[in-house]
Order: sequence, then C-alpha cells, then structure tokens
Amino acid sequence: MDPSMTTFDAILFPADDRPPHVVPLMTSTHNVPAGNAAPYRCGRVPHPEVYMDYIADQLGSQAWRFHRVEALDGMIQTFPSPYIVFYPVVSRDGMPFPVNKCVREIQGDKFDEARAWRGNLVVAKYKDTSYSAMIDASMADFPIIKNYLSTHRAPS
Repeated sequence: MDPSMTTFDAILFPADDRPPHVVPLMTSTHNVPAGNAAPYRCGRVPHPEVYMDYIADQLGSQAWRFHRVEALDGMIQTFPSPYIVFYPVVSRDGMPFPVNKCVREIQGDKFDEARAWRGNLVVAKYKDTSYSAMIDASMADFPIIKNYLSTHRAPS
C-alpha cells in the first residue's frame, strides 16, 4: 500500500435500505487544501467520495461538503473527540441525491424533506477539538451520531 495512504474506520449511513456500518475511510497526504478547514487540519485529505453513490467523478473534495458534530443539544461542553459528517453535493448527472432512508427513519415524525440529508453519509471521528488527527470510529459511536441526526437537518 502507498505509505501516503492511511485508513481510519468511519461509519457509513447508506441512502438505501442497508443499515449503518463501519467502513475503512481512505485518507491521503496528497493535495491537502490550503486553509484551516477542520477535515484537513490533521494534514490528511479524507476520501469519503469512495462511498458516495452517484457523486461526480474527478472532482474529489469539491463534490462533497462536511458538517462538524461537536455536541448534542443540551450539552454544556463539546465532545472531547468530535465527528465530521461528509455528505455529497455534486452528482454525476446534476440530479439531486436520493433522500437518506436511514436518517429519514431516525428522524421519524420530525423528518422534513426540504432539509433532508441526501445521499450516503460518512462519519469520521477526530482525536480532539482542534481536529489534529483522525481516529477510528466504531459502532459504539453510532448512538451519538444517531441522536445528533435525529434532531438536526442537513445544512442548507
């Protein structure tokens, strides 16, 4: 394996009928974007697009966005190890991504199609609040992310 490529376990929330599960999220040191955006502070570029069906090819990180999960509603302090949800924004054919059925089920009566999470979501875990290093997530993290997704709509 290329030494510049490293994997970390992440949680995949598939848009179809499959249940959430742990997947190896590939990261690389090639072409780390300039700036101080959270996913890149660790000096690695995550590649969640590998798990995003219908995403535009050849765009890399321009075809997805990220959303930080640093606390649940009602918490006074942030998580010592926060999460980032990666979600697709540019499809191959310009059509909208399908509504994420898993998140739709989690949200139940609170589901709002206008602000629905769409496409496959990939959730990565970070070592600390400065996002200095990615660490392995596990299904033990699932209840936290499920709780967060149950009350939070997709970013506009």
